[in-house]
Amino acid sequence: MDTTKAQSSVLAFSDYTVLPVSMVINAVGELANEGAERCDPQVITQASSLSNLPVDSSSMDVVISISRSLQFPSDLLFGEISRVLKPGGTVLICKSLQSVAEETDKEILTLERKLLLAGFLETQGLQLKAVGLSGVVQSFGVKAKKPSWKIGSSFAIKKSTKGSVKVQIDDDLIDEDSLLTEDDLKKPQLPAVGDCEVGSTRKACKNCTCGRAEAEEKVKLGLTMDQLNNPQSACGNCGLGDAFRCSTCPYKGLPPFKLGEKVSLSGNFLAADI
Repeated sequence: MDTTKAQSSVLAFSDYTVLPVSMVINAVGELANEGAERCDPQVITQASSLSNLPVDSSSMDVVISISRSLQFPSDLLFGEISRVLKPGGTVLICKSLQSVAEETDKEILTLERKLLLAGFLETQGLQLKAVGLSGVVQSFGVKAKKPSWKIGSSFAIKKSTKGSVKVQIDDDLIDEDSLLTEDDLKKPQLPAVGDCEVGSTRKACKNCTCGRAEAEEKVKLGLTMDQLNNPQSACGNCGLGDAFRCSTCPYKGLPPFKLGEKVSLSGNFLAADI
């Protein structure tokens, strides 16, 4: 039985000037279940000034980033990590910060968001073992996977089969017309309204014969029997005739009279001139 295992290709890069071997060993130990226990990792230090990684595309099974800066790795290096990883490869971003737990959780969420934006899947936050540098209080990381498909791959999309739409007809429906009675079907009779009914808002006809014109004339003059029997004037011109009367004079249309005397109409006042 062959017990040898295929050796995984691992790349570790950091912003440290000198990267302790213990930090790389601890990071690789976190990925033992990814097949990285047997490896001879390539290590790149002072990678903060790099815009690309000096490694061939799709050549690494595991890429590990170790840093203490929140700005490392940059967005360009996230793209480089995706480039050098094989399809289905694993990336581990390790951070060593002197911070409280709340800030650590916030940084984990930030790293997960950056990995997702770079195209990685299955992001997972990790609380790592303490590394061998003095002053380090919190050590955490985020692990993710590169998709197993290559750029340019095509997949057939399965079309969902559309089921036939079933319409359920309710047999208990009632015809609306059957609810109407004979009285409901009769056309309503509107009340008859005269051509110029007294009391309505309409005006009298030109040749009114129903008495509406006379009623309107009385309302327009506004004269009472007391005013006709005892004529009085506020301006003193009411008895002089229409030429001297105001436009709103209640005696407009009546013959001139002397104030204080009874107004009398001649016998032929209402007679036609012709």
